[in-house]
Amino acid sequence: MVGQGMQPVSVLELGFVPYEKAVEEMKALQTKRIEGIIQDTLLLLEHDEVVTIGPRARNDGIIPPSGYRTVNVDRGGGLTWHGPGQLVAYPIFLWNRESEKNVSEIISKIEEWVIQSLNLLGIDAHRDERMQGVWVENQKICSIGLSFLRWVSRHGFTINYDTPAGRVEGFAGCGLHAQTTTSLSKMGYFVSKEKLVSALLETMPRIIQRTNTEKED
Repeated sequence: MVGQGMQPVSVLELGFVPYEKAVEEMKALQTKRIEGIIQDTLLLLEHDEVVTIGPRARNDGIIPPSGYRTVNVDRGGGLTWHGPGQLVAYPIFLWNRESEKNVSEIISKIEEWVIQSLNLLGIDAHRDERMQGVWVENQKICSIGLSFLRWVSRHGFTINYDTPAGRVEGFAGCGLHAQTTTSLSKMGYFVSKEKLVSALLETMPRIIQRTNTEKED
C-alpha cells in the first residue's frame, strides 16, 4: 500500500461519447495504467441512450422493457440506464491505498465522494440499505458498477441530473422497482453538469485522496 500523499489524476472531459467507443477507450487506458504508462485517469462524459446489462441481470434473466437499446457489459451490477442528462464518471484508477483493501471499501469511498459532492451543492444525499449507490430522499440518483484487473478499475458511476422524462424511471434497474431511480431535476434540484463536475473535483482530494493535475477538453 502507498502512503497517504495525494495521487495525481488526469481529468478528461469528453462530452458525448458513443458507449462502445468509451468501452474500448477504458480498456486501452486500463492496460496503460496497469503497465505504469499513465497515471490515474478520470473520464467525464455522457452517452446517447443505452441500457447496459451486467452479469447479474443476465444470469437472472432480467431485461429492460421494449424501446431501449441494450449492450452486455462485464461490470458489476444489473441493468443501468445511460443517456442525456446523466453525468458518467469512469475512474481508471489503481486502488492501492490503505483504505482501499477490497471492492466494498472502494465502492463505499465512491459513494461518499458523490454524497459529499452533492452536499456541497446543497443536496442532502445518502446511502440506502436497499442497494449500493447514492440516494436523495427515497430516490436513487447515482449508480455504481466497476470491473477490476490487477486493482485498476474500469467502468464507474453515474449521476442523473436532468434526464428525459420517464426514460430512466421506466425500468427496474439494478434489482429495484420501476420509478425508484430518477434524476435530480425531477425532484426539484436543478444542477448543471458543469457544477457537478466542479463539485466532484473539489471533493476528490478530501474523500479519495487524489488530485486533479491535468485537465483536458
